[in-house]
Amino acid sequence: MKKIILIAHNLRSTHNVGSLLRTAEGLGVKEVYLTGYTPYPALTNDVRLPHLSQKIDSQIHKTALGAEKHLVITVSPDIDSVLDSLATKGFSLVALEQHQRAVDLKNFKSPPAFALIVGNEIEGIAPDILSRCQFIIEIPMKGHKESFNVVQAAAMALYTLML
Repeated sequence: MKKIILIAHNLRSTHNVGSLLRTAEGLGVKEVYLTGYTPYPALTNDVRLPHLSQKIDSQIHKTALGAEKHLVITVSPDIDSVLDSLATKGFSLVALEQHQRAVDLKNFKSPPAFALIVGNEIEGIAPDILSRCQFIIEIPMKGHKESFNVVQAAAMALYTLML
């Protein structure tokens, strides 16, 4: 069985975060990292002001529907330390992004242990993070639009990669 970790970096939307957590949990991902300024659910020792923590937690829960309670969620503003730690533990870094190095999702043979990185809803994954990834994969677009929503893209990739 493959070991898949999901990293959501610099997402803006609490609803996307909640939906991403629900999707990850439903597809068997056990561990999620929320990095950069990605909003996150309430934590036991939350350093945010209580009213902000409660508001953000409520917004995430609206789409996560409790999935956040069944995942190991690690929050880190510093993605570099997360990537370093996962690489040390033997995880390959796989970015989901449109890029000249990208391989079509259906042609990608995933390693047994990897972290799938998804990025900002508008700007995607920054070049310095892409340069750290062993693999970049993309979902080919067939219509007029240039990209999918981050959650739908992650769902397609996770489903395909878990097979």
